[in-house]
Amino acid sequence: MNVTAMLTTLEGLLARIAGWLAAPFALATRVWVGWVFVKSGWLKVSDWSSTLSLFESEYRVPLLPPHLAAYVGAGGELAFGALVILGLFGRASALGLLAVNAMAVISYRHVLLADGFEAALGQHVLWGFMLLTLAVHGPGRWSLDGLLSLGSQAPAARPVPA
Repeated sequence: MNVTAMLTTLEGLLARIAGWLAAPFALATRVWVGWVFVKSGWLKVSDWSSTLSLFESEYRVPLLPPHLAAYVGAGGELAFGALVILGLFGRASALGLLAVNAMAVISYRHVLLADGFEAALGQHVLWGFMLLTLAVHGPGRWSLDGLLSLGSQAPAARPVPA
């Protein structure tokens, strides 16, 4: 067997493995990033007076009055977070949660961009990357979108000629 044939065989094997891992990887990504935002939204609604106080004094949300920003922020985290976990309207819900994440960074930039807060900003960058991955690749076969499409999902991996 020549080197080209060996590399082609190896590439085919790796493509099959990646195909098998695509659905569980998308599920794990959805659950991880969605849960972060659902927890944050739940924390906001469980102590609403503190949430309103933070939006009035600490968070600097542009264009929205503080109380409206609090409702939009908590609602966005809870609704889009749950949709991302379920994989329902997968790409749109990932983009919605990405917008919530971006607004959080913009609103808290005076802290997140300060020296010593690189790890906190890094978390938002990681979540943004995870959400962009879901927006580009979709929520995967193990999602409500995948279930409701009843087989219209693209195959996990294309066969490689031997």
